Amino acid sequence: MRPLRVRIGVLGLALIASLAAPTTATAAGAAPPVGTAPAPTVEEQRLDGQVPREILRRSGFAGVAEAFARGLGRADSYPGARAVVAREGAALWRRAVDRVQGRGPAGGDLSRDDDRPLYWARLGMTRELRAWEPGFGLSERQRSALLTELERTSRGQRDLRLPGAGHGKGVKRVLLTGFDPFTLDRDIRISNPSGAVALALDGTVIDTPDGPARVETAVFPVRWRDFAEGAVERALRPYLPRADLFTTVSQGRVGRFDVERTNGAWRGGFPDNDNVSRTETVPVADPASQPQWTTTTLPYAAITAADTGRFPVYDNTSVTEIPAGGTEAVVRPDGPTPGSTAREGGGGNYLSNEIAYRATLLRDRLGLHGTLPGGHVHTPVLQFGSENTDPATGSVTDPEFVRNRLDIVAQTRAIVAVAVSAAVSDRD
Repeated sequence: MRPLRVRIGVLGLALIASLAAPTTATAAGAAPPVGTAPAPTVEEQRLDGQVPREILRRSGFAGVAEAFARGLGRADSYPGARAVVAREGAALWRRAVDRVQGRGPAGGDLSRDDDRPLYWARLGMTRELRAWEPGFGLSERQRSALLTELERTSRGQRDLRLPGAGHGKGVKRVLLTGFDPFTLDRDIRISNPSGAVALALDGTVIDTPDGPARVETAVFPVRWRDFAEGAVERALRPYLPRADLFTTVSQGRVGRFDVERTNGAWRGGFPDNDNVSRTETVPVADPASQPQWTTTTLPYAAITAADTGRFPVYDNTSVTEIPAGGTEAVVRPDGPTPGSTAREGGGGNYLSNEIAYRATLLRDRLGLHGTLPGGHVHTPVLQFGSENTDPATGSVTDPEFVRNRLDIVAQTRAIVAVAVSAAVSDRD
């Protein structure tokens, strides 16, 4: 999630910090009249295309939205509706995780490692909830709360089961985040390897030379508004103090992994999944104490030195800044200079940089900078096969596409294992 100075072919993403300030823009536009259900969002309108329908059909997720609508229809009160939303959102997340991890029926011929069924099924559910007009009446505030609950439960954000400090001697606790697909107007077939990583690793235990590591994951939307409303901080704040390591993950550059050394406090304006653009300082709580830059505490030297898979892994130190006293942005290959103003972190100035900035700022504001290894990893761009590159005529999947995604997932798992071992060694 890095539509900064990277060619806009297929980009990459990631995001994190402390409590965020309210946003000044909404993806859906002006609020509808009282008592009227809001129109579908730009994201939800894409559901009517042939590709989303095919992905849902070939994964067994085609009936998710309809079943959810039936459940809502049986709710006779707001508390009853909230219970339906929480239950069905959590069930969707577990179903997606189970499918990717090989539990239960595949539901179709789409490869199990695919993250896209979760994305499109969730949008079907949010569209049903947005249009629902129950007989008991639903205020705008109540509908918004139900949508938030659906987003959090269906993204694994309420399913982060990090074991307690005394649970499982020697078990390290790892928190990892991924993203939805994005740049869908360019190619609606797109999958996000970071989302696939999150589904593949959730609840798994990785064996490392220094003992087992339990991984818990969540997925975030590619929408400026959600980040400004504190989605990242709300999801991660209860868990960072209990984690031994965290990493936000997103799709980045072609043919390479990057450990992003520095994150910047700037939104560069590239449109999100609702086609909303924001160009501004990253909005967080207590802006008076907001730094222009945050840094990784992941063991980047060990990660880049290890043989983790077929893609090279780089320690990316480059940023773009306005130097102190200057007016023009300049690229700094070796990181920011004192007193400079951020224009791009190593991961750019899109939501991948923002999740990394928010998560590491949250780490620092919780007083964990010196004790909690954490930062951002960009995966390679997930590419289709060479004969399947035309969005208008191409297939939704192909063998090379699947192999690339599986290799990215496996290498990310290996990177996490190296990071855990190196962090343990550093502490010892």
